[in-house]
Amino acid sequence: MTAFTPKPEDKFTFGLWTVGNRGRDPFGSEVRESKTPAELVYLLSEVGAYGVNFHDNDLIPMDATLDEEASIKKSFRKALEETGLVVPMATTNLFFDPVFKDGAFTSNDPKVRAYALQKTMKAIDLGAEFGAKVYVFWGGREGVETDSSKNAAEAIKRMREAINFLCEYVMDQKYDLKFALEPKPNEPRADIYNPTIGHMLGFIATLDHPEMVGVNPEVAHDQMAGLNFMQGVAQAWEAGKLFHIDLNDQYPGRYDQDLRFGSRDIKAAFYLVKFLEDVKYSGSRHFDAHAYRTEDFEGVKDFARGCMRTYLMLKEKAAQFNADPEIQTILKEINAEDPALTPYFGKYSAEKAKAIKNYSFDRKTIAARGFKYERLDQLTIDLILGNR
Repeated sequence: MTAFTPKPEDKFTFGLWTVGNRGRDPFGSEVRESKTPAELVYLLSEVGAYGVNFHDNDLIPMDATLDEEASIKKSFRKALEETGLVVPMATTNLFFDPVFKDGAFTSNDPKVRAYALQKTMKAIDLGAEFGAKVYVFWGGREGVETDSSKNAAEAIKRMREAINFLCEYVMDQKYDLKFALEPKPNEPRADIYNPTIGHMLGFIATLDHPEMVGVNPEVAHDQMAGLNFMQGVAQAWEAGKLFHIDLNDQYPGRYDQDLRFGSRDIKAAFYLVKFLEDVKYSGSRHFDAHAYRTEDFEGVKDFARGCMRTYLMLKEKAAQFNADPEIQTILKEINAEDPALTPYFGKYSAEKAKAIKNYSFDRKTIAARGFKYERLDQLTIDLILGNR
């Protein structure tokens, strides 16, 4: 049990909206009472979390007075100081209020676009005030139900203009902040712009300050579309753009479920944890999930502890995988280089091109080779299930 107790160096974080989720869904009202941001900080401290993240309105209600805002900040800061929790990430709620029903930065209404910039600048100020180093953008309403309604190319231009503007704002304020864009293929809108990690990476390359902007991929957002999340994360990492990550779980083809991490696809969770640990990802492991609607707040604590415990168990399994003699022997064999072909790889030259074109390959012998992937996969299953 002790081996799977979270420590600060694990950098496990939760959003106020995760442990504070009240269990409402489209078919039923809330089942848990509201807790203040400060109370949720104490809850997260009790279960062993490292940090807490927030949307602007998770902390300060939209219509709060200045006195109410000051009081909330005071109690939240006191809870952080007493528990030692930090705020690594903040974000803006640009999806809940009716004003954003047609999007925020991509809305057809210029008043909405301007208001979205105002709200985000104030939210960035709030995040910086509490020490956030990453600022996430999730465009949950940045999309359409009908393509008759918007020019898709113009919408992308509007989004680019907004992110460029906000990058300049952060630079002007001298905040130590990076932006992380969060892709999602659908829900709550029928079609959302920049729906996948790849779309976001392509978009980032067009910005005025691409060095400031990366991605915040989420397990459920890829899995609900039937994609391989770990591979998308690997692409973001290889591009130097994995600035933050949201961990949860999801059944493909369903609404965004935000299930406890590792509770549905343990094999996919294993490969994800292994990748993050193998590349020594140093950012937060943020759990963007929530407890079942059946739970009281003791169940919420069970949920939070479960997310962290599963990650730590899979981290141990990843270390076992990397140390397993049979697994490593197979990997060494199937990844072995052929010294005779080594000179042909790497940077192009006319000499290499000519040599490769003239090389004689024995296709039948090459094709007859078995790769032992079945054996390797079963060894992985054995290891995950505790039989190695």
